[in-house]
Amino acid sequence: MTLQAFGPQIWIADGPVLTAAAGFRYPTRMAVIRLAKGGLFVWSPTALSPDLRAGIDALGPVEHIVAPNSLHDTFLTPWRDAYPDARLYAPPGLRARRPDLAFDADLADEAAEAWTGQIDQVQMRGAWITTEVVFFHRASRTAIFTDLIQHFSPGWFSGWRGLIARLDLMTGPAPAVPRKFRAAFTDRRAARAALRRIRAWPVEQVLMAHGAPVTSDGRQFIARAFDWLEPA
Repeated sequence: MTLQAFGPQIWIADGPVLTAAAGFRYPTRMAVIRLAKGGLFVWSPTALSPDLRAGIDALGPVEHIVAPNSLHDTFLTPWRDAYPDARLYAPPGLRARRPDLAFDADLADEAAEAWTGQIDQVQMRGAWITTEVVFFHRASRTAIFTDLIQHFSPGWFSGWRGLIARLDLMTGPAPAVPRKFRAAFTDRRAARAALRRIRAWPVEQVLMAHGAPVTSDGRQFIARAFDWLEPA
């Protein structure tokens, strides 16, 4: 696992494939943003291999470790152990799921003081599965989604899992919000309010935890991905 530059002061790294409920296999991806004062903001950390750690340490000190939703917590403990001076941030719902972790702060609907003016954020409220915090890195004009938008190749899942993935829009012709997440948004008004903030960002690139990055026309991409949420 090695870091790859994704724009000014932002890097990404792909991690191991994890097996989730019912045997569905998911690749993992993380992002690292270097803030103005040199400290690092680590989004959705994946497995901390020696090579990855060496690359991270070469960029600067890890100051902020962020779990973007309550489903992305697998590797938080080793990162907490490796970087005990970093602040660990919990998204809505994760403190209750992980009482073993000592979180330093909660991710709110506005940027924390440490990254105000550099990284914007909004809670995508209204879904019962999880409340995902979506980020926007201003310097690279990158929107960062976790599970809300996904895209797998048609052959990634096989057998009955392949059928379910296709019906769920996980393996369609383009990245999409899976049908299970669409159905989970029982409070569409809250979701639309969050989406309006996201669509106001001058996005050019889009990162997803489970799908190839989008490197151009990010605003149009987000509009297409969430056209099902717009009021009739």
